[in-house]
Amino acid sequence: MSADLAPVIAAGTRWLLTAFPPSPGAFSQALAEAQARQAVALAAALRYPTPLDAQLLHLLGPGGSARLDWLTGADHDHDHEADHDADADAGWRTWVDETVVSWAACLLANPALAVDAHRLVDRAQTGEVSRLTRPGNHEHAAAPLLRHPDLLEPVAALHREQLLDLLDTENAALR
Repeated sequence: MSADLAPVIAAGTRWLLTAFPPSPGAFSQALAEAQARQAVALAAALRYPTPLDAQLLHLLGPGGSARLDWLTGADHDHDHEADHDADADAGWRTWVDETVVSWAACLLANPALAVDAHRLVDRAQTGEVSRLTRPGNHEHAAAPLLRHPDLLEPVAALHREQLLDLLDTENAALR
């Protein structure tokens, strides 16, 4: 994964796990986090494919989670533990990129789409994505909300057309 994209990947992963919590237990939480991180890393690599894109992201900022929070009905004034400061909670949310999270939701809901997307990116940018592209029973059991197409639909629908257009264009260029 590109170090330049690390804040966006971390924030997008955290947002997905907050909006679509994993099943109880440390194993489920770890599996859900792996799936979310793989989806966000792949989406970020598609959205920001060059070092210049990543530099522009840092210059202009990713936009934050406000629209996603509104869309999912999240009330973040009451969802953090007592030892977290509200300002610290708001800080990571500024690094959420709505398009990246939307594309990640598309990839989580459709493993075949994730396979197509993974073909287009530099493997060094995304690392291993088998939990995303070939989820098994453990992955589904650990993250039933994160893998549920109907629950992901409002977020995935935001920028799905852009993702599909990108994949169609890039796949046509490879032919």
